Amino acid sequence: MITDRVSFTLARMGRVAETELRQALAEKGLKLSHAHVLGLLAERERVSQQALLEELRVDPSVLVTVLNGLEENGLVTRRRDPADRRRHVVEISDLGTELVTQADSAVRAAEAKLFADLDEQDVTVLRRLLGLIRTTGANACEE
Repeated sequence: MITDRVSFTLARMGRVAETELRQALAEKGLKLSHAHVLGLLAERERVSQQALLEELRVDPSVLVTVLNGLEENGLVTRRRDPADRRRHVVEISDLGTELVTQADSAVRAAEAKLFADLDEQDVTVLRRLLGLIRTTGANACEE
């Protein structure tokens, strides 16, 4: 039966997980796309806008919209690279770093709820298996 297929189950569970994740982030005032970009910036502190585009694989207008929102809220700063005036550098602010920490805690709580019936080994296996799924064209920055 078609509804017994793994892809249907994965799609259904993906919607459940996405709903929980969006709700946890919304409680911190974040959209999924904003949290994704902030998370990348928190890992690197400072990155070129072009490097973000390449990593996220989104249309430049999508990234600009996300960055505009983050910048308006004081979570990131964008400025021209002094070494190459054609390049923009994006940096996470202290406020952005603090929000990432809070959002990470909220996401961990959502994951604990989602995976309450799994032990650590099950979650490790799940993470490994999900990492093997091909995701051509998919990205977490479009909403």
